[in-house]
Amino acid sequence: MSLEKIINNAWEKKDQVSPNSEQNLKDTINQVINDLDSGKVRVAEKIKGQWITHQHIKKAIMLSFRIYPMENLSGPYSSWYDKSHLLKGKTANWTKSDHEKAGFRMVPNSPVRKGSYVGKNAVLMPCYVNIGAYIDEGTMIDTFARAGSCSQIGKNCHISAGSGVGGVLEPAQALPTIIEDNVFLGAMSEVVEGVIVGEGSVLSMGMYIGQSTKIVDRKTGKIHYGKIPPYSVVVPGTLPDKNNPSGPSLYCAVIIKQVDEKTRSKTSINDLLRD
Repeated sequence: MSLEKIINNAWEKKDQVSPNSEQNLKDTINQVINDLDSGKVRVAEKIKGQWITHQHIKKAIMLSFRIYPMENLSGPYSSWYDKSHLLKGKTANWTKSDHEKAGFRMVPNSPVRKGSYVGKNAVLMPCYVNIGAYIDEGTMIDTFARAGSCSQIGKNCHISAGSGVGGVLEPAQALPTIIEDNVFLGAMSEVVEGVIVGEGSVLSMGMYIGQSTKIVDRKTGKIHYGKIPPYSVVVPGTLPDKNNPSGPSLYCAVIIKQVDEKTRSKTSINDLLRD
């Protein structure tokens, strides 16, 4: 029986999955978590120009919470209580050789959970990376930024300080939040609910974008939902209520122009930080 079929069959009886489940199922779930950790598989990928969710992988992540018990972890200033496979991070017990092989830079106090992938030459400042997240090569996750569960972040991106890329672990069929290659996400911004930020886009500081957020092209007036077109420069804005012009305006995101050399000079990544 294929790995995908084993997971899907278990999902149909998920209420019966427990630490006492058959070893074959537990081994299959663990294989998925390990493959996510190594980058062999990912929750979503772009196939023929379209982002596709691998539902069985998301199901395996959720089932892993059923097969592992809660455990305690004591530290020097606190203790923690969580599912046993997630208490210790991705890099627990790594040696210098392990870090050199992985090839990314990770400063102290950067919790990265087992089952997430971080590509070579990435830089993790004190940030948080959840299970199922995929951080591609050369990307910086800056101080206090967050990559939510199953979020997909492309190559050479900068997720600025305090920003969040929301995870979408459930429902299983839902597309996770996706940041494509070469995106700059400004400080203290939030992109959530499976929104796709197109390649090369630049989002200003303090952007908040979900599926219901109107994304308005200032030049054409076209309104987008759930996806920022590639190479867009986006800033916060407001739209008046057409039915009540004297009423309060509502928040929106505004595409003010396409990325140009001037924009890139202000937002390009610094290779010196990745050596």
